[in-house]
Amino acid sequence: MIRSVDSVERSVHKTNEWLHEVEAEMGIDDRETAWRVLSRYLQLLRERLTVSEAAQLAAQLTIVLRGTYYEGFDPDRQPVKLRDRDEFLAHFAERAQLEGTEEAERAAEAVARALERHITPGELDDVMAQLPRRLRDVV
Repeated sequence: MIRSVDSVERSVHKTNEWLHEVEAEMGIDDRETAWRVLSRYLQLLRERLTVSEAAQLAAQLTIVLRGTYYEGFDPDRQPVKLRDRDEFLAHFAERAQLEGTEEAERAAEAVARALERHITPGELDDVMAQLPRRLRDVV
């Protein structure tokens, strides 16, 4: 629940911090690309989690990021079966409009590092526990 305009403004500020971090990690100066990479990564990750775990992760996102995280959400289709890193990277590259799996891997690593800074370690452990081992090294 949004309690005030101030909480929306803080969410925008924190979301901008995330975007700056993704830009810096990727070595780019392009907020649109950072937004596309961050939002598509979060959506792809959400699709791989149970509905309950997806909601727990969402609770730690900013209001703005939570909105894009849930865009296109269909709880009846969760979790999606992505079994390995190549499959994840191919889907990520397509959705985030990246040049291929090499660029997708670099972008995924950038977002994963941002997640590590903003999500509690316990929640990240819970998310990782739901992923197949062959997928954990890229998420």
